[in-house]
Amino acid sequence: MISRHTLSYLAQAVILGLAIAFVVMYFWPEIAGQDAPTVEIRQTAPETSKRPANGPYSYAQAVDRASPAVVNINTAKVVTVKPHPFLNDPVFRQFFGNPDNLITPRKRVETSLGSGVIMSAQGYILTNHHVIQGAEAIQVSLQDGRMVQAKVVGSDPETDVAVLKIDLKKLPVITLGHSDHLRVGDVVLAIGNPFGVGQTVTMGIVSATGRNKLGINTIENFIQTDAAINPGNSGGALIDAEGNLVGINTAIFSRSGGNQGIGFAIPTSLAQNVMEEILEHGRPLRGWLGIEAQVITPQIARALDLENTTGVVVVGVVRGGPAHSAGLQPRDVLVAIDGKKIAEAREALLAISGHKPGGRVKMEVLRDGKTLMLEATAIERPARAAVTE
Repeated sequence: MISRHTLSYLAQAVILGLAIAFVVMYFWPEIAGQDAPTVEIRQTAPETSKRPANGPYSYAQAVDRASPAVVNINTAKVVTVKPHPFLNDPVFRQFFGNPDNLITPRKRVETSLGSGVIMSAQGYILTNHHVIQGAEAIQVSLQDGRMVQAKVVGSDPETDVAVLKIDLKKLPVITLGHSDHLRVGDVVLAIGNPFGVGQTVTMGIVSATGRNKLGINTIENFIQTDAAINPGNSGGALIDAEGNLVGINTAIFSRSGGNQGIGFAIPTSLAQNVMEEILEHGRPLRGWLGIEAQVITPQIARALDLENTTGVVVVGVVRGGPAHSAGLQPRDVLVAIDGKKIAEAREALLAISGHKPGGRVKMEVLRDGKTLMLEATAIERPARAAVTE
């Protein structure tokens, strides 16, 4: 006979067994499907022998797009070589006679090289003024092997921009980018003919924009880059990562004569404007007021009893010039031009020269503690005028 205690034990065992069976049946599908934790891995695409021609791996597509429009420029001019003064010395002649073949000035051909960019299918090329300055013959070599003589359409020493013209059919043309939208850190490529070795591409970034006060040109607004620029690159293309022209390579800062990671290019916004002026008028038309100004130092501020060093102080006014006729006087502080604050003399230069002759220039002036609003009519800027306005 089964005791009551044994029955109670059996009942508990049955209940426990049923509970375990219920749990296993209910959760078994999920338990069976979770043999190991699931980890999501984002696998990159298998590498191929040919990587994309854009992005961080290659800029070949950008180069392919721009390089056909970048040309090599070779110039030549005849120069007169004067003999050394020692050869014309009476003592030398006493002992060696009169060697006319040594003391007669000789002529020789001097050559130089540079680069340029084809801007239109009509054959207009942008380059630097210093590349073609004084040249009597200019030869342009295209990437496709064609060579042709070029003529100078016009040149602007103040921005170091020149425009050439060649007569060829089916010319490759560069695509213009937006130099005003460049940011420090943007990737740029320099294309040119350094040292005459042939077309070369170098890469870097935009190191700075709006560089001035370098003493290179009268009007300066450079893009600074660490893309290698060497002699022969002058006049070549600075392009963005998509192959669009953003600058004309112009100069380098170097103690050795070679690249040291500091190069300068004229932004296309400036170079294109100069080119259009040259094509339309034969020369750039820039406004001029006849002002000489300089930055306000703390010493000048104390001498003029100024509260701060904002603006530039007028130190000279051309008598009878537009600024003089408008009432501007020496010791006036030029605070703003056309509503834009002025902090240095070159800013005033750019603001005024940006006006066409006949344009009205509004000036905010501080005189004896009072603010005056003057308005002058700009005239054409004289050739090679002083750096100041």
